[in-house]
Amino acid sequence: MQSTSLEEYLKNGAGLLQKAATPQMAERMEAAIIATVGALKNNHPLLVCGNGGSAADSMHIAGELVGRFAKERKAYKCIALSADPIILTALGNDYGFDMVFARQVEALGEKGGVLIGLSTSGNSKNVVKAFEKAKELGMITIGLTGEGGGTMAGLSDIVFDVPSKSTPEIQQVHMHLYHYFCLEVENRL
Repeated sequence: MQSTSLEEYLKNGAGLLQKAATPQMAERMEAAIIATVGALKNNHPLLVCGNGGSAADSMHIAGELVGRFAKERKAYKCIALSADPIILTALGNDYGFDMVFARQVEALGEKGGVLIGLSTSGNSKNVVKAFEKAKELGMITIGLTGEGGGTMAGLSDIVFDVPSKSTPEIQQVHMHLYHYFCLEVENRL
């Protein structure tokens, strides 16, 4: 990424948000909200995973839904699979890093639950394996990716493929998407 002025950087980010604001993205968001509200109403889990900055985003989503986003209400059953270093290191050591999320999906996931995976490339092996395990269990899979969706596109019931190949730009749009998602899940529950 080249050096640029703050003004230009912010304008580029705003331009990508506008490019992502399509009727198709809105339809996918509505489907993701409906699926998640249905799962949580029926006491099924919402699991969230990602690596690096996307791990932080997965914990952010869980924090908003277990805590509160905009109003006081009951806590929702949402678990960030990247949050526990003991589980991550034990699974990484015993099964390999590719399995750190799939093994947790096996333990915590169930038919009727939802798995959200964040990967700017859509190809993170551990997120892909988590999606494969979620599909085996009958969970709904929601992918937040970059342009094209990568391998996750074929494993996602709903995919939000941000039209960019730049990791920081994709993550900025992901934050807007999941903040809206949290707001609407909270409003509808």
